[in-house]
Amino acid sequence: MPSQPYVLGIDQGTSGSRALILDAEGRMRGYGYRPLSRLHPQRDWVELDPEVVAGDVAAAISEAIEQAGCRPAEIVACGIDCQRNTDFAWDVYTGRPVAPAISWQDLRTVSMQDEISGWTLADQYRRRLGYFPGPYSSALHLAWRMRYDARIREAARAGTLRLGLSAAWLLVALGQPSGHYMDHSLVQAMGLYDFRAERYWDAWLDFLGVPQAPLPLARPTLYDFGVLRTVARSGAEAEAPVLAMIGDQQAALFGYDCRQAGDAECTHGTASFVDVCMGERAPEQDNLNVYFAWNLGSAHTYCLEADTTVTGAVVRWMRESAQLLERESDIGPLAASVPDSGGVVFIPAFTGLNVPYQEREARGTILGMTLGTTRAHLARAFLEAIGYQIRAILETIMDDTGLRVTRLHVGGGLAASDEACQIQADLTGIPVIRPNFTETTARAAALLAGLGAGVWKDVDNLPPLPGEQSVFTPRLSQDQRDAGYEHWSRAVSIARSWRPGAAALAPR
Repeated sequence: MPSQPYVLGIDQGTSGSRALILDAEGRMRGYGYRPLSRLHPQRDWVELDPEVVAGDVAAAISEAIEQAGCRPAEIVACGIDCQRNTDFAWDVYTGRPVAPAISWQDLRTVSMQDEISGWTLADQYRRRLGYFPGPYSSALHLAWRMRYDARIREAARAGTLRLGLSAAWLLVALGQPSGHYMDHSLVQAMGLYDFRAERYWDAWLDFLGVPQAPLPLARPTLYDFGVLRTVARSGAEAEAPVLAMIGDQQAALFGYDCRQAGDAECTHGTASFVDVCMGERAPEQDNLNVYFAWNLGSAHTYCLEADTTVTGAVVRWMRESAQLLERESDIGPLAASVPDSGGVVFIPAFTGLNVPYQEREARGTILGMTLGTTRAHLARAFLEAIGYQIRAILETIMDDTGLRVTRLHVGGGLAASDEACQIQADLTGIPVIRPNFTETTARAAALLAGLGAGVWKDVDNLPPLPGEQSVFTPRLSQDQRDAGYEHWSRAVSIARSWRPGAAALAPR
């Protein structure tokens, strides 16, 4: 091992690809980023060019090496986390893509929902898979591919097809995999794996028409997944052992140092994801998603997850379509310009409501407007909606598992707003903690790689999250909080009763 070992963390996410280099003290020495380009070949289709994704990751790595001032040979280990349910397909012999990747944001499989809901074993989805497979899931993407994409069917018949998420694809495109592997968290995330039995669910594969042979084998989070070629801008290159792999939301939990039962984090992205560490037990659940969090060699750690249907997506809508904001970052200052929402309640059910309501037919609803209502009231009402949804999720976790979350770590786009964080603290009644260090997901991939390489002896020896943090403490009384939540709940009941109908015909 070099006298100054470095570890590389790669975060291949929905918005872009990041590379981060840590030294043995846990300090970030280098960072690179490339935004993700999406393809929209048809309405509601969202695809990625696999070779562009790999090229972006390679460029981010080179940028991080340049900034760190290190040599590729000094990188002793690499860890990869990636977006879940964005599936890639490639040829095992040529290493070339067979078809574009299908993003989790793609909605081409919406029409399959009734079909899978009516399957005779549909009542087993949550227990076996850990969650209900929606149109975002790789399980339905792959079923669609087998039905409608002749390239995929032919490669499957020829025995040359390999399927996986971007973490597995990057090893093929930029290095050499030790086998067709992903860690348990990513294999489960594809929606085909009976995570309690730790094997693929044969009856589900048969129902979908998805062959098992092209699918990755599940391995622990710390494992010898292969090597990745790292290239500096000077042209120097070396192969870094890839010793860790994990899903992006699980990586966020690990990167926030949330590793004990009850530790929780919320990432505000396109939607808001709340993840809670559960320890070494996987509870039966009807309302919450249950996932492998990580396996560091001794036993599985599990986590619970619940998400809102939209967060960042509504902020974009407010800027682009409703033209309520000039910049997305304006939402916090605009909401802070009024003392309250002026009686307005905003139910952002643009694509339905998730936990605990589970109402896919609900639609966005704004109630309580008067002629005095301003865009500032709407902005504040939306931030309150996020706080109330997080409260509903946390209460569901406590009711279903007995686990009480006492503080919430936050990150992602909306967390940059002090007002948004304060509202979340006020409405949930627990402190909200926002670290100044924002690259927690890539940091987790690097830390895990360092554990695999022996840079750090065990989890207890990992360096703490660097930098200071902002703590937002609740300012409302319990009575105020409960009164607001009751008002919100009444509005939710109205949104849940709404059913989309036929649009009015335009006059001839």
